[in-house]
Amino acid sequence: MARQAVADKRQRRERGSISVDEIINGAFDVAAEVSVDGLSMPLLAKHLDVGVTSIYWYFRKKDDLLNAMTDRALGQYDFATPFVEGQDWRESLRAHARKMRQTFRDNPILCDLILIRGTFGREATLAAFQKLEKAIATLVEAGLSAEDAFDTYSSISVHTQGVAVLERLNDKSTDAESPRHSGMSVVDPETMPLIAQLTQKGHRIGAADDINFEYGLNCILDHASRLIDAG
Repeated sequence: MARQAVADKRQRRERGSISVDEIINGAFDVAAEVSVDGLSMPLLAKHLDVGVTSIYWYFRKKDDLLNAMTDRALGQYDFATPFVEGQDWRESLRAHARKMRQTFRDNPILCDLILIRGTFGREATLAAFQKLEKAIATLVEAGLSAEDAFDTYSSISVHTQGVAVLERLNDKSTDAESPRHSGMSVVDPETMPLIAQLTQKGHRIGAADDINFEYGLNCILDHASRLIDAG
């Protein structure tokens, strides 16, 4: 009976019978279940039904695999994000920022790889700078100086990615059953009437929410508009 059980057991795939794409796809599947931090070579090997040495044949360490996943993730992110149009730079830049944030909210693995880990390969870095060059040129066409165009896009990128990271960290904290303390419980309507009134309307201090995101985005866009008018 024992011999029959061994014979019936599915045979492990041989080394060389798996491709790089299969490994990367499997890594995303595992990361979706256990997070990027929880991803390991043995766990991935078990998921793909191969020996762990088959994975090390292509990726000598986990960082190499994460770099490949990041390059793949950046391709998905760039494809999903609308670009800045010169004729209606303000609204297209607003849509660009909103879509950027939503992409990271909808895809936690992208956020972990691209924003929190933040290590890119040469190819991905080159592609990112090529897109940055195009964005700056578009804003210069709209009336900003090259310096102001760079600073405007950079500020929106930092603001949007910062909000996305805070949202992701908050989600991780909540998942770990230790939600972050908002501080709203100490608000006393008698001594803090203004804060109490505003928090009842949904305003939060330091929170990565829609209100704070849109306010910061509008401030950057308004400043850029003033620079264009002044120019």
